[in-house]
Amino acid sequence: MEKKYMERLVGKYCKIVTKEPGEEKASVVTGTLEDVDYKDGFVLIDSSRGLGCLRIDTIIAIKPKSKVKTQIKHKKSLIKKEEAMVGIGTLIVFIAMVLIAAVAAAVLINTSETLQSRAKTVGTATIREVSAGVAIESITGYTNINKTKIEYLALTVRPRAGSKDIDIGLCTLSVLYNNLSILTLNESLVQQVNTDNKSVFEVPITSGSSYTILDNVSSIKFGVISIHDPDLSVTTTYGMNSGDRIIIIVNLSAILTLEGGLPPRETVSGMLTPEIGIKAQYDTTAPAVFSKRIVNLS
Repeated sequence: MEKKYMERLVGKYCKIVTKEPGEEKASVVTGTLEDVDYKDGFVLIDSSRGLGCLRIDTIIAIKPKSKVKTQIKHKKSLIKKEEAMVGIGTLIVFIAMVLIAAVAAAVLINTSETLQSRAKTVGTATIREVSAGVAIESITGYTNINKTKIEYLALTVRPRAGSKDIDIGLCTLSVLYNNLSILTLNESLVQQVNTDNKSVFEVPITSGSSYTILDNVSSIKFGVISIHDPDLSVTTTYGMNSGDRIIIIVNLSAILTLEGGLPPRETVSGMLTPEIGIKAQYDTTAPAVFSKRIVNLS
């Protein structure tokens, strides 16, 4: 191998064919020819195996070679590595999506259970609110001795059909005339009707007493007379259940202090409001003439 050719190939990528003495087959080395040392008889090659030396006297042939194929192989290797990285990224994204879906599902399930529980509670309360309530069947007035004014009102009240128990102690009664008055139950004025009495307006506070419920109701308290209470729930616990009927006694003369009662042709109205359920309204007008002390105002 002449020296002039070796120097021209320095810095180029070459294919070098070498054959050691005594060997039958030649070997091929590809790499960049870095340097030629004529003094010591070596060439410096930077190949894929690293930086190495070849003896000049073993070189049979040397030829410049393009790196295109090697670069293509290298690119293919990079493409495979990039595809692997993309696959790992896709797997990470997939796992993240699964985790997010699981969390979202857990939140939805928890939210649906909470909404279901609240809906059930609201539904039960709504059914109770709609089905419960009281109704005023009739209104009766009781005049003074001279039959010029209505001094007392008797409201016959019953639970509505399908209603649950009504706590009379938690009911409020409004009376609207010139002013709005609110009355509540006087628990000491709750008695069963005595069929021996001539009138419900003469029911005593206690059996044998000369004091009647009528005489003890005030401008802020009403009394109750139980006219149908088989289980005695009204008189023992102030609870009115299905089938019960009561009469609420209202002292109009104490409420309408200036008038001393409801004059003829005048109108009084109001509302009986239970703790839960439908309210009962009343609106009644006194007749022009009171022929008797007990006046039907229904």
